[in-house]
Amino acid sequence: MCGIVGAVSQRNIVPILVQGLQRLEYRGYDSCGVAVYDHGLKRARSTSRVAELMAQVEADHITGTTGIAHTRWATHGAPAVHNAHPHFSHGPGDDAAARPARVALVHNGIIENHDALRAALQARGYVFASQTDTEVISHLIDSLYDGDLFDAVKAALRQLRGAYAIAVFHKDEPHRVVGARAGSPLILGVGAAAEGASGPQELFLASDAMALAGVTDQIVYLEEGDVVDLQLGKYWIVDRNHQPVQRPVKTVHAHSGAAELGPYRHYMQKEIFEQPRAIADTLEGVVGIVPELFGDLAYRTFKDIDRVLILACGTSYYSGCTAKFWLEGIAKIPTQVEVASEYRYRDSVPDPRTLVVTISQSGETADTLAALRHAQGLGMTHTLTICNVATSAMVRECKLAYITRAGVEIGVASTKAFTTQLAGLFLLTLALAQAKGRLSDEEEAQHLNAMRHLPVALAAVLALEPQIISWAEDFARMENALFLGRGLHYPIALEGALKLKEISYIHAEAYPAGELKHGPLALVTSAMPVVTVAPNDALLEKLKSNMQEVRARGGVLYVLADANTQIESGEGLHVIRMPENYGPLSPLLHVVPLQLLAYHTACARGTDVDKPRNLAKSVTVE
Repeated sequence: MCGIVGAVSQRNIVPILVQGLQRLEYRGYDSCGVAVYDHGLKRARSTSRVAELMAQVEADHITGTTGIAHTRWATHGAPAVHNAHPHFSHGPGDDAAARPARVALVHNGIIENHDALRAALQARGYVFASQTDTEVISHLIDSLYDGDLFDAVKAALRQLRGAYAIAVFHKDEPHRVVGARAGSPLILGVGAAAEGASGPQELFLASDAMALAGVTDQIVYLEEGDVVDLQLGKYWIVDRNHQPVQRPVKTVHAHSGAAELGPYRHYMQKEIFEQPRAIADTLEGVVGIVPELFGDLAYRTFKDIDRVLILACGTSYYSGCTAKFWLEGIAKIPTQVEVASEYRYRDSVPDPRTLVVTISQSGETADTLAALRHAQGLGMTHTLTICNVATSAMVRECKLAYITRAGVEIGVASTKAFTTQLAGLFLLTLALAQAKGRLSDEEEAQHLNAMRHLPVALAAVLALEPQIISWAEDFARMENALFLGRGLHYPIALEGALKLKEISYIHAEAYPAGELKHGPLALVTSAMPVVTVAPNDALLEKLKSNMQEVRARGGVLYVLADANTQIESGEGLHVIRMPENYGPLSPLLHVVPLQLLAYHTACARGTDVDKPRNLAKSVTVE
């Protein structure tokens, strides 16, 4: 959530700033803005889309060679123009608003002590125009400014508690932007050097390399606590102790072409149909099961651990819940799955022989990063991440990693990231089983063959789309739904319910089917559709009994059934037959129809599929 773009150049950088915001739209936002230096500070802000902001910028003839831009996801203060970034400080005094602005600032994150800082600044005469915590930072920097913006920012940071990535400039230093990060991502983009010059012609800040695609591929990933000073032709960085430090410049190809919609109606639909390729890419190069798939130190680590602790949020949490069944059933390793935002705040019993596994699409999820650091602080140093971004904080902070290759995921509701996470987690299960001597050569060959066949199997499931569309027409008229699954497929029911809520705004809940008679059955009527994931496994007959409980109460069932389940369509019973039974990997196939059901239901209801209300793609605040 929230996007930052900043630049120092000798050319008009407004188009670059706005284009950068457009490339960050997938992260989710409810307002946006841009500020530049042009014989003083100028600003445009909007609660509409970035395209409207661009029209406003053009109408007001806003140009400049130094500037910052932002997409905001509201935390403190409602989505409104006066709360949108960038925020200005005009200095103290009741007449401050009538004077030229002195400081412009954008901010991702949350400042926890903003109330105390606000009170102190108000006592010094600063007047606040917004309800945000961000405006506190702009006034604080102004209050500390004494001719050197870099020094003022460093002094201000000492007083901040919380998470932040900021970019700021001052009217008295028009070719300078200062950035800083703690708990929220920020990168530095280094432009090409001008002919005959020793330093870069222009420099950029962004919260995501995607924002700079096509502008520069030379990226510096700022570390926790870093402060960076951008000036024409040069930059320097200090660490959390404000000591000079060098950070490596990496070539990062953040191809904007991945964000092209192509023939699809929405990015979510495109990403659902990209899953066969995403799985194939994620498994590319896997010719055998070896711990070294996860890093050079993996074999020794896997031999040393007795337990697994999985930390994740949202959809990634449900992939972890699925993996628990694999890790305990195949690798025979006790596994605990925790919601990251809860784990970090509760008393737990640490075990140094635990493998701490984090799961994140972006690798920047604030709660998961904080939970990882909490676990490390408790002495659990064996860490591994399943992540879609090789350059993310999660990958840098874990000793081992498996990088999924889902590609850029634009839709807020995760689809291909989820299935590739499952693929990575299944590989982890097999690698741990092998390291523990619990995987025979025959079993390894069987599992590898099944995984190699996944892209073909997924393509066959996607061919069921016309039948799913028929179901979606029924669901579009509903306001509530239940999802049922048993065993390995209960987390898939949870994921299906989450998808439906996220993008169609239909209230949906998921239960282990055996729990139906312990309360949820009271909700079942003809107006409450019940989606049932029915693979042909050991729990099938139990599941059929649960389905009969629904039918006996007048409920309407929508069943995703494997072949040979002997479940046939009839009055109040709608069945879609899955192409094949897929054993332990069945969750990767059964989740796809649930993604399509949510997507087509949302389309029928006319919601904003790719940008559902109140939600953000990358949750980088607590």
